[in-house]
Amino acid sequence: MISHISIRKDWNLIESLIDQNSKILDIGCGEGGLIKKLNESKHANSRGLELDGDLVRDAISQGLTVVEGNAESDLGQYSNSSFDYVILSQTLQAMYNPKLVLYELLRIGAKAIVSFPNFGHWKIRLQLLFKGKMPVTEGLPYTWYDTPNIHFFTLKDFQETCRDSNIYIERSIGLTDRGKQFEIKNNSPFSNLITNEAIFLLSKKTFEPIIIKSKQKAVSSTRVIVN
Repeated sequence: MISHISIRKDWNLIESLIDQNSKILDIGCGEGGLIKKLNESKHANSRGLELDGDLVRDAISQGLTVVEGNAESDLGQYSNSSFDYVILSQTLQAMYNPKLVLYELLRIGAKAIVSFPNFGHWKIRLQLLFKGKMPVTEGLPYTWYDTPNIHFFTLKDFQETCRDSNIYIERSIGLTDRGKQFEIKNNSPFSNLITNEAIFLLSKKTFEPIIIKSKQKAVSSTRVIVN
């Protein structure tokens, strides 16, 4: 699991990306810690979707609005543009169809906030290079046979997926393994090396019609009649 300190840093960054009085859905919300934090600090109308029934009951016992459900099969219950923000924190890599989940986040929310561990971090690369084994780190602490993670991907993979899927990256923030925060530059090899965790603010890419102005010219035409 991601460490408690790391989670708190992740939550603080997510909070900084959210406007006051927003309507929010937190997917994979656990006991509802982030929901409670946003309701208090941002005066938000937050609710959650959680797969683990025990965690759902814990959240409800705290007076939070949380329902049991699976992000890959149950987001269809929400209509288009139901929320200002949809949050998916440290969970995308555990999805069977992460690209479809991204589309769903931006269907039901005006914006999506997605965070994930970066498999391109230099420590992971070194472990693969010198040990020849699946890496085990603080951010990815599981061995290969008991990990809940299905799709490992890097910062560059995610940026390219957004580009190819017409998803606009409004902001991208990286955290080093020591918790230092920095703005991620697009397709930067250095950012891909030092980013331990990444937080992205996403929205749907919109296209404005291009209006081509042209001067009308009087064109004389000749009619030809063939007998």
